[in-house]
Parts: sequence; C-alpha cells; structure tokens
Amino acid sequence: MPSSNSHHTRTQSFAYRATHSNIPPLAGYLLHLISIKRSNLCVSADVTSTAALLRLAEDVGDSICIIKTHADIINDFGDKTIRGLREIAQRKKFLVFEDRKFGDIGSTVQKQYTAGPLEIVRWACITNAHIFPGPAIVRALKEAAAASIAQLNQSVQTEISAGTPRTSNDSARSTSEADYMSSPRKGSIVAATTIETRTESLSSPEPMEVGPGAEAQKEALKSLGDIPLARGLLLLAEMSSEGNLLTGAYTERCVEIAREHKDFVIGFIAQHGLNSKADDSFITFTPGVSLPPVSGIERKGDGLGQQYNTPRKMILEEGGDVIIVGRGIIDATDKAAEAERYRKEAWAAYEKRIGARKN
Repeated sequence: MPSSNSHHTRTQSFAYRATHSNIPPLAGYLLHLISIKRSNLCVSADVTSTAALLRLAEDVGDSICIIKTHADIINDFGDKTIRGLREIAQRKKFLVFEDRKFGDIGSTVQKQYTAGPLEIVRWACITNAHIFPGPAIVRALKEAAAASIAQLNQSVQTEISAGTPRTSNDSARSTSEADYMSSPRKGSIVAATTIETRTESLSSPEPMEVGPGAEAQKEALKSLGDIPLARGLLLLAEMSSEGNLLTGAYTERCVEIAREHKDFVIGFIAQHGLNSKADDSFITFTPGVSLPPVSGIERKGDGLGQQYNTPRKMILEEGGDVIIVGRGIIDATDKAAEAERYRKEAWAAYEKRIGARKN
C-alpha cells in the first residue's frame, strides 16, 4: 500500500476534514463530534451482559466518541439493551459501532444486518465488513441500510399525516436516531433499490471551532444536534493480530472498493492511515492500542495473538485517527479515569501530528 505519510488529511484538523465536500453525513457528524469532545477514543465494550454494557457506557461516555459493541456475546441482549445504550449515547454524545465483521454473500448479510434477534441496522450507526466475499457485500449492506431508513422515514411521515401530536420543530427537522429508537421493532427490511433518505449533510463551509471550557463544549454539542439517522460502514483492511492475512493486495483492494462507495464507507479498520489519493477522506480506526499501567509493566500482547501499540505510535507515527481500546479500560478499577487517560494521550498525539493547526 502506498505510504500516506504526506497525505493532506494527516495534517488537517478533524473539524476541517468535516467540511470536505465528499464527506457523507455520518462521517461529517463524527468528525465534528470528535473535534468538540476532543476525543478520538473508541471503547471496545467486550462485556457479556446488558447491565455491564450500560454501566460501562455511563462510566466512559464523557471521554469517548464511539462505543464498539459485540451484541452476540451479550447474554441478555434485547430491547432493554438497545434502548438503554441509545439513551446514554444521546445524552453523553457518542456513536454506537457494532463490530459484526460481516463476511458472506449479499442476500445473507442483508438479513443478518436487518433481521434476526439483533436487528443491527436499527440501533448501530456504524458496522463493519470483510471484503473477501467480493465487492457486492458493500452494495448489499448499503441497500439494506437505505431501505431501513426509508421505511422509518415513511412511518414518521405517516404518523404526522395521521395527526399524531408533534411540535412544529419536530415536523420540520430531519429524522434522528431518537425517532428510530421510539419506533417499534419490525421484521426484516431489505430492498435491492436505491432509496432517497431524509438525512441532511452535516458538512459546513467553515470548521466548527470550540472555545475552551466545559460550557463552550456544551454549547457546541447543542449546536451539533442529535445523532443523525444515517448508517456507515468500515472495511476491515488490516488487523492487529499476529499473522493475520489482511495485508498487501487485500488491503489495496479494500481501499479501491471503499472509493466506489464513498457515500456509505466512512473508513477502515487498519493499522495505519490509508488515504493516498487527493480526494480520499476516510477515517482510520486502529485497534490493538494499550498504555502501560500507571504503575506496572507495559503489555505487548495477550498470549492469544493480539499485539499492542501506544496511542502515540498509532496516531502520530502511523496516521490512525481513532484508537480502539478494550481491556486496557474495561479491566481497570476506575474505568472513567482510565478512559480519560487514554483520551488525553490519543488527543495529544493527534495535536502533535497536525501541529495544533486549525486546518
């Protein structure tokens, strides 16, 4: 894969990148959110109960931009899980990313995404996929997401037409995640057609600048508004596990496919920044990140193939954008404090990379 060390996104601020003309709505919202919260930290919630997931979300929500879930390991996953997580996400302002790693033929992944006990499209803004089944997997997921959102928009409009009381504000704005979560669960929603959705672009001609202090952040988050009803996909281009096969030509093909679906693919799971062409604006999410304990020995691996690197290395040297941290935070006694420690380290590495510039 060609080096991306000199790509313009390496030295541009997240706020400035959010204004790129080819940024899809969800990516634009995320980049603004990262900039306002000064957090490029994603916590991997590898827990096995709804109670543990919601407790973790409460503990770390103020320090993160995204929480990454594995719904299939939560023993009691259901409506209580979905509603609880989305309520915390709306209140503390972070996105939800279901680490599903889709990898099957198009018709199967559409059903996995929209139906079954998980109904991922209903509650996760972001999910991810492998490309080893071929590029059709991306098109299939994009069509399923569009159909799902279109159906919700239709149901909201039907409510308004039927006279369901709503404020004038509600009827004028775009449907948000909050609207989606207030709707009842439905069966599989799959359509192999292109459907227009009422999701507004969050890109703006000027970056959203945030002054110092908690009050300024609060006002900026209020201006940013609700999480938009939009869906995005990450492609697994590289992995952090020892001996993995996501390298070389496979990684290059991931990037090529992403460029063909820029309205849906917002970035990659990768070990370094993959933007190389002038109009690339993808966001890189980097797993396998760990800090030495405040008092203890630095972890280099887990004995099961995982390899760890520091936030500084992955953000500053490798060009990643968002670090993904699991056990380093969820195993901590004080999860909130540890999440904040990771947030500060990752943000400092980002600021050093861009030279604390405004663009």
